[in-house]
Amino acid sequence: MTKISKAACIGGGVIGGGWIARFLLAGINVDVFDPHPEASRIVGEVIANAEKAYAMLTGAPLPPRGRLTFCETLVEAVADADWIQESVPERLGLKRGVLAEIDAAARPDALIGSSTSGLLPTDLQRDMRHPERFFVSHPYNPVYLLPLVELVGGEKTSAATIQAAIARLAPIGMKGVHIAKEIEAFVGDRLLEALWREALWLIHDDICTVETLDDVIRYSFGLRWAQMGLFQTYRIAGGESGMRHFLAQFGPCLAWPWTKLTDVVDLDDALIEKIGGQSDEQAGGLSIRELERIRDENLVGILQALKGGDGGKGWGAGKLLKEFEQSLWANGGGETMPADPSKPLRLVETKVSPAWVDYNGHMTEHRYLQVFGDTSDALLRLVGVDLAYVEAGHSYYTVESHIRHLGEAKLGQAIHSACQILSADEKRLHVFHTLHDTATAEVIATAEHMLLHVDSKAGKAVPAPAAVLGRVKAIAAAHAELVLPEGAGRHVGQRR
Repeated sequence: MTKISKAACIGGGVIGGGWIARFLLAGINVDVFDPHPEASRIVGEVIANAEKAYAMLTGAPLPPRGRLTFCETLVEAVADADWIQESVPERLGLKRGVLAEIDAAARPDALIGSSTSGLLPTDLQRDMRHPERFFVSHPYNPVYLLPLVELVGGEKTSAATIQAAIARLAPIGMKGVHIAKEIEAFVGDRLLEALWREALWLIHDDICTVETLDDVIRYSFGLRWAQMGLFQTYRIAGGESGMRHFLAQFGPCLAWPWTKLTDVVDLDDALIEKIGGQSDEQAGGLSIRELERIRDENLVGILQALKGGDGGKGWGAGKLLKEFEQSLWANGGGETMPADPSKPLRLVETKVSPAWVDYNGHMTEHRYLQVFGDTSDALLRLVGVDLAYVEAGHSYYTVESHIRHLGEAKLGQAIHSACQILSADEKRLHVFHTLHDTATAEVIATAEHMLLHVDSKAGKAVPAPAAVLGRVKAIAAAHAELVLPEGAGRHVGQRR
């Protein structure tokens, strides 16, 4: 099995809630056990943020959202799951007890992962009867956006379990990396701990404030790390001679007394209050939920930028997003004919997300083109021009467009787009799209496009194959019975 068919999440806090959202938005049913009296509210708020983020992240067709069930007992939650994610508080005794209970109640073939950020898997699996299927699966917050999962096996974890975990994470857009040896805090948190320790000393010694320190990170090396990490960044810093020159030039600095990594700052009440007060001032009155939404919007922007890196091939986490979207497009197609081609085809349903609006809260001009482009893509998938078809070397290219802005789409507004085929022949596809306010059916904008069927390798227009052309003409024939839409055939500047 290379896909997760059903997941169970034990614990629904910050990390557990993120796992739940990641699974649900990948179309996976999730059973949850969390005795916290407000678990349903907390998880619901995390899912709401995740849905807003995904609306900005991708236009690819997500699968139907999985079913979320809160269970009365842990045993009930894990009974039918093939991936079980434990995310209870970071206390060894508590986790051991919970994992032993999961182990006793889970299916024999279920994988059991722990979200621990530092406890050793060998210690955690001590009381399990089937420790070979247990591993640490340490994600990063927010789990529904950041794709990395550190996979760490214990002494009794089988190699097959780690490989199975890597394979099952890929279809939900995550990258599992195998940490070869178990050490406390693994890799990511060791790096973060080193930076955190230095940061605390800098605040303690009044070198800077927490806001200044954060600015140093986010306006400089933080931007580099987002796309290239540490070693590749320093390779570039070595110039044409690369990493060896960098190490030779800057290696001696390691002996200088710059760092306090071997010292532990005393987190006394005074320092805690100092950091807490500066942090409150830095937040400027923004709530945690507001900060989470800002964080998500920023991460989406970075991921989208990285998706276009390396000449459009994608880079780093953006390449992973691109591959995830390709799988969504491949799985989201497959229709051969619409249910009712005797009326305009309602092909795109969406909401105006925060990333789509200008300073007035109105949808920006290029987003209209994006929605209309998505409508054309949906039509093409309907007639058989899917991802596999395009990868084989043929597609339809848009060669002419005319958009009319008749109303305003606003932040949070539900909108939908419908398509009417005006005419079609062997090479040309003439379409008219209408964007509506879903609540009122008011027309917000229209777009008229001419598309040509092309051989992308040859770079020229060619006749569409019979299978595609037959589907196009069947819809076109039905749409020929419809009234010509108002605005069809207009040109820029034409009086009404």
